Amino acid sequence: MSGTSVQGRSFDDTAKGKWAYGIGLFAATVMVTVGLFQIFEGLSAILNDDVYAKTPNYVFHFDLTAWGWIQLLIGILVAGTGVALIARQRWALIAGVVLAMLSALANFMFIPYYPLWSLVIIALDVTVAWALATQVSHSAV
Repeated sequence: MSGTSVQGRSFDDTAKGKWAYGIGLFAATVMVTVGLFQIFEGLSAILNDDVYAKTPNYVFHFDLTAWGWIQLLIGILVAGTGVALIARQRWALIAGVVLAMLSALANFMFIPYYPLWSLVIIALDVTVAWALATQVSHSAV
């Protein structure tokens, strides 16, 4: 197996290594994008919670301003972890999987306020978790 060194870090330049790197980079860029979406979603709920229409008689009910702060915090963490992944920080692989699942859960709880958008973000979060788990399993071998 041949390897190359970039900024003191070696990586596998075989087809499998390039594939794993590409998946990781994809996951990182999606995390930054999803994190920014959640930041704006949170700011919208904090600054003007009348932006969202609530589905009547839904099981979950939250104060939108408080929920906006939660979305804002999750968005900052997700985007920051995505940037760390782009910078090839190893700790960000596991943190990314955990945060993607936390983001998916948060968006599941946000379905009554923004159903279609929440489902899109959940799908992206699951894709990111899969991509990062693939990256983790490749780096462990």
